Amino acid sequence: MMTEGNLSTLEQLVQILEQTRGIHIDVPNALVIFSFGLLEASHSTLNALQNLEYISTVLRTDHTKQREADVLTDVIGICYQPAMLGGLGIYKHDPLTVQQQSEILFLVDAWLESLNSADREKSIPCLLTQRPEGRRGMTMSEKIFAMHDLNHEGVVAPGDIIRVHVDWVLASEVSWAGMEMTYNQLGKPGIFRNDRFWLSGDHVVDPRVNELPQVQALISISERAKKTFKMTEYQGMNYTILHTEFYRERAQPGMLVVGSDSHTCSSGAVGCLAIGLGAADTTLPLVTGETWFKVPETVNIRLIGAPKPGIGGKDIILYILQVLKRNTIASDRIVEFTGPALRHLSLDTRFAISNMTTELGGITGLFMPDETTHQFISTRKLARHKCHATYFRPDTDAEYAAVHEIDLTNVGSFIARYPKPDDVVPVTEEEGMELNGCFIGACTTTEEDLILGALVMEQAMKRGLKPTGKGKRKIVAGSMPILYRLRELGLCDIYEDAGFEIGIPGCSYCVGMSADQAVQGEVWISSQNRNFENRMGKGNEHSSMPWNSRLRPHDLGSIGHLASAATVAASSFEMKLVDPSDLLAGIDLSRWDQLRPASKHFGATNPKSDVTYFEPCGCGDYPSASAQTQKRREKRRLDKEGEKQTKRVQGKVQRLGDFIDTDALAPAEFLIGMKNNADAGMCCLVHTHPIFRERARQGFNVVVGGKGFGCGSSREQAVMALLGKSSPTISQKTESEIFDHGFLLGCGVQCVIAKSFAFIFQRNMPSLGLLGITMEDESFFQLANGGVSISIDLNSRIIEVAGKTFGFKLSQMESEIFQFGGIASAFGLFGNKLLQTITPTKSPPGPKDVTVQQLDKRLQW
Repeated sequence: MMTEGNLSTLEQLVQILEQTRGIHIDVPNALVIFSFGLLEASHSTLNALQNLEYISTVLRTDHTKQREADVLTDVIGICYQPAMLGGLGIYKHDPLTVQQQSEILFLVDAWLESLNSADREKSIPCLLTQRPEGRRGMTMSEKIFAMHDLNHEGVVAPGDIIRVHVDWVLASEVSWAGMEMTYNQLGKPGIFRNDRFWLSGDHVVDPRVNELPQVQALISISERAKKTFKMTEYQGMNYTILHTEFYRERAQPGMLVVGSDSHTCSSGAVGCLAIGLGAADTTLPLVTGETWFKVPETVNIRLIGAPKPGIGGKDIILYILQVLKRNTIASDRIVEFTGPALRHLSLDTRFAISNMTTELGGITGLFMPDETTHQFISTRKLARHKCHATYFRPDTDAEYAAVHEIDLTNVGSFIARYPKPDDVVPVTEEEGMELNGCFIGACTTTEEDLILGALVMEQAMKRGLKPTGKGKRKIVAGSMPILYRLRELGLCDIYEDAGFEIGIPGCSYCVGMSADQAVQGEVWISSQNRNFENRMGKGNEHSSMPWNSRLRPHDLGSIGHLASAATVAASSFEMKLVDPSDLLAGIDLSRWDQLRPASKHFGATNPKSDVTYFEPCGCGDYPSASAQTQKRREKRRLDKEGEKQTKRVQGKVQRLGDFIDTDALAPAEFLIGMKNNADAGMCCLVHTHPIFRERARQGFNVVVGGKGFGCGSSREQAVMALLGKSSPTISQKTESEIFDHGFLLGCGVQCVIAKSFAFIFQRNMPSLGLLGITMEDESFFQLANGGVSISIDLNSRIIEVAGKTFGFKLSQMESEIFQFGGIASAFGLFGNKLLQTITPTKSPPGPKDVTVQQLDKRLQW
């Protein structure tokens, strides 16, 4: 972008247009058609915004330049939009500062570059208006996978390994720190689409700590990403929690979204397939526009009945957790929410349920999009964020791994007791529990929840309740636009009257790694989504015992129980847990319906829906349905420069239990200081298993865990903390040098064997070069006791322990990526062709005679 020298802003805009899009404008001739009443002024005296309006008008007169004119019109809209709503907050006719003019020029450059990004997008085949004859019945998620499958077969089945193009990539300022390291290791190749990278500052940044060097470093690398990639959607720090404004204004039905955060699944509320991955795993689609998946099985949760007034998404998902339990039927599967009760659920309610599907153990959770979804999408400000919606619904004969029915009439006000999100009981069972803090916030708490919480407190104060002087109270809205509306409605005044401090958008107490941290031993009730040990604040090295009434508070870290915003609000006055049912019953429902954000698009009863459902288009003949249900075998192994060397891992077993979570493997308070594996290894399991690191150093380097290993946050530092050798040159170092100097080691773990892994953690392991093996044979776990010698042969896929042998499997993708030392090393060999090289080849395209609806609007605005 040309900003130096004495060029006027008009001349700079003309140069940007020519350099970015190859379009030349003859300024003297073009001025004749400028009709903004500024003809008397020299264009050199006009500011950047006035000149931008002029350029947009010129382009609009040429029908071949409408895409350019459209994006410049969008930039003009961003300029006038208030800062709290994501704009520059410029008032018409006000003089512009140098910074504002510079920002306008940057936005023009970025948005024009976005057209080049869109031109590079892999086009989707035409969609079908009816299901092709002979194709197997598919779930919603399978149809989205099939639409994004770069082999364009039009059909997928569980077990298929597919290469897919990705619509959006998401990252927080913390995860971007890891992604930038991977990006640099890849050789700084540039990103695929500068208009489809959503980077939000939410985890650590807070005005109270932003001057700290470590936080400043995170802010700097985010700002660097904005400039380097010419990001169109960048909103800076503390504008929104990562998932909030992405769901509200960007995610669309039928999209495939990946993010470096485990709650990426939140956007499943609108019927898009949104999946959390690790930072390294997310960097690849950022660069190439594609990634790979082994198509998972799907679970259908059918929702029936209607929830009581005031019962929202948090209580519904807590009830589902109570009934189904975490990491059971949803583990390593996608969860689809369908059923007649959907018509009673607003999009904010669906968001909270999708958000906590990760706590259920699912890969992601998505709702079948319907008329309510359509109206929600149609109210968005910008056309580009509503014109790519593709509506899918499951086939009547879709093959689900399990189907469960949940009656919403049974849902009341619940609490999930520390430290398990599925230890769910009615609030009445724990009513009267003494509290030290009340927190309403985190990504799972929607605008609708925040409004209801205010109405509960308003009702309580009408009855004479006043906040006690003890305890801490905090509310954090999910985004500036939500906070803006709460202030407009006067609801912030209610929160302040009830003793709540109003914070700036961010993760706050939910992640306990910034300015807001619960103190050791404090008991909190929170509307956040996780209540793991030490989640809300620092603990000590002896807090591994589960919380119960026999333990004293000082034996623990901070104690967080989960509940709805309404429950937290009701409990905040006397700092004792209170069932909100009576207060909810006193709320004027007509006022509630008027205030809630869903009022303009919720509860549509028009039988003539505007929603049209489509089917993915394929090429060639479909194999028989029975043949498609068989899991396809991985067809070939990669052979690069001869046979790979035989690999054998030997060591001693170190046993861990079920549900070892990433919050324990890489505690939040240490995250921003982790620059490498050695940093991560120094704090691995420090709170829950303090002798783990020393045992690993002594040679107990094969971890044997139980169910759900690596559950929780997506943080890839959990794998970094465990890692053993991570460099081709490591053999040149002695073991003493490695441990004395922390040379590229975490704890020195060579392999993790478990009954099951959390989805993101399992993908993180090969991406970072750690061997992970799923073992289902119970007799293995009976023999693999702590201290037992163990040997793992990668070529023969055999584990030997206590004189017995056990076979194991690795998928082709996991095996290849691991054996090349991770994503970065493999990319160094194959570049953008990496996934194309590794994934199985499929049959070539062929004609298909079906009714087609042309819907590929990817290159339109």
